[in-house]
Amino acid sequence: MPEFTRLMARDGHQFDAWLVAPTGAPKGAVVVAQEIFGVNPHIRAVAEDFAAQGYLAIAPSLFDRVKRNVELDYSAESVQQGRGYSLQIPRDKLLLDLAASVNVVKHAGRVATVGYCWGGTVAYIAACELPVAAAVAYYGSRIVDNLDITPKAPVLYHFGNRDKSIPPEAIERIRAADPAGEFHVYEADHGFNCDPRPAYDANAARLARERTLAFLARHLSAED
Repeated sequence: MPEFTRLMARDGHQFDAWLVAPTGAPKGAVVVAQEIFGVNPHIRAVAEDFAAQGYLAIAPSLFDRVKRNVELDYSAESVQQGRGYSLQIPRDKLLLDLAASVNVVKHAGRVATVGYCWGGTVAYIAACELPVAAAVAYYGSRIVDNLDITPKAPVLYHFGNRDKSIPPEAIERIRAADPAGEFHVYEADHGFNCDPRPAYDANAARLARERTLAFLARHLSAED
């Protein structure tokens, strides 16, 4: 059964993570990096979907460094609140929590990070600094603020062409920093993968999911 489990980072910080095991032998592991809304029902459902596809999935509560048990809705007030929490967590602390999450699931095989919104930037950072096999970044608007580091693992990028937080010139800067990356731009807005959000786009979400699963199959396979 899916459940929250308590992890400890190397600096002694304890945090919760939503851990979901597949029904059979795992094909690898996926660390799901949350949106600014916390490890809420949507992010837990995303982790459960990866588990249903055969991966050991874990979604760390990255906001536990600031406030525990954060689960926000999608109101304007929650957006501001979530952004405020995310800005209080420096990159080095994020990496400690991500590394602890990777260590918990790496017995399942190769590990990928998949992140959404703020988590898209988190996934990019993981690809640059942690021993992951691959990363998938959904509309990570702060990736451009982290181009002082570059990915050591393959990265799949999903963007929306109506996303005002990531204009075309920002995408081009990311392309220049990671020329080996796989980029897809959809007729969609920021947050198009999240079905409770007004910006949800079923067609873009379906296609991005298909591409994500194919990407994970390629890079987490023991044969590649």
